[in-house]
Parts: sequence; C-alpha cells; structure tokens
Amino acid sequence: MNAPRAIRNLALAGFMGTGKSAVGRQVAAEMGFAFVDTDELIEARAGKRISDLFAQEGEPAFRKLESEIVAELAQQRDTIVSTGGGLIVNPENLASLKTHALVVCLWASPEMVFERTRYASHRPLLQTADPLARIRELLAAREPAYRQADVLVNTEFRSIKEVTQQVLHQFHTARRASAP
Repeated sequence: MNAPRAIRNLALAGFMGTGKSAVGRQVAAEMGFAFVDTDELIEARAGKRISDLFAQEGEPAFRKLESEIVAELAQQRDTIVSTGGGLIVNPENLASLKTHALVVCLWASPEMVFERTRYASHRPLLQTADPLARIRELLAAREPAYRQADVLVNTEFRSIKEVTQQVLHQFHTARRASAP
C-alpha cells in the first residue's frame, strides 16, 4: 500500500476462476459485511446475462456499465466487492476502488484458471477454439493492471478457507494502518 487512506471496504480483483466470489462471500460472512458481485449488479441493471450483453451489445457496453457501478460503489461502507476479471484494467476503475477499499488481487496460473473454468459456459471471453491460449493471452495483457492492486494473493492449490484467512489478515492489517 502507498499513502494512508480510509479503507471502508474490500475489493477482490483478479482473473476469472481465481476465487473472487467464493472468497468474497466467505470474507463477508466472517466480517458481517455486505457482499456484492459487480457482474451480478451488471446483469441486474442490464436485465440480461453478461454473455447476452456481450453478444447483443458488445464488450464496450459491458465495460460502460461496469464503470458506472464502480463509481456508485464508492458510497458503500462495510462491503466486500467481487469485481469482474477485467474491471481494474481500466485505471479509472482501479483508482475509484482505491479511494474506499483495499484492493486485493487473487492470482492463479493460466493452467489452474483453465481447470477451474473449463466447463463454465457463462464465460463469454472463453468461448473460443482454444480457451487455454485465450486465458494466457488475457492474463498476460491484464497482469500489469493486476500488479497495481494493493495486495496480491496466490490462490493456486489453496483452499477457499486458506485464501479467506489471508485476505482477512491483509484487510485488518491495512485497516489498522489507515486508522487516524
């Protein structure tokens, strides 16, 4: 972390299949915080699944809704935010999250992501002839943004409980450091 700031929330970023939703729900339950998933908020606002939004309106429409929701989340308090995999690639989204949240990026290798997502038909970016190659390509492109998170946590070969404990530790440490 850089300069001290008011940390009211926790944002989990990272690639699909790294455990953002599962860990986020567990952290929220343990802390008594609200849990929100930006992809779920987008689907509710758009009135359609993300895969349909991508197919009908394209990725730019999805990213626009994503940015609108991120801006609204700045008003939240005691909230765990699970972000979409590409959300913090937009520097404005990352900067907005950092105004109120500790941003923790969950990480796993392309091979582990592939194993965790290979049967998920709701992942529009993986609907390709070679999903593993696509995962490698997207991870390589997004890695510089992911490295801008406050904390990186490797989820590979770790249980949800282990990752949850690591995230909780990082959050409590950061929150104590940001207290006036």
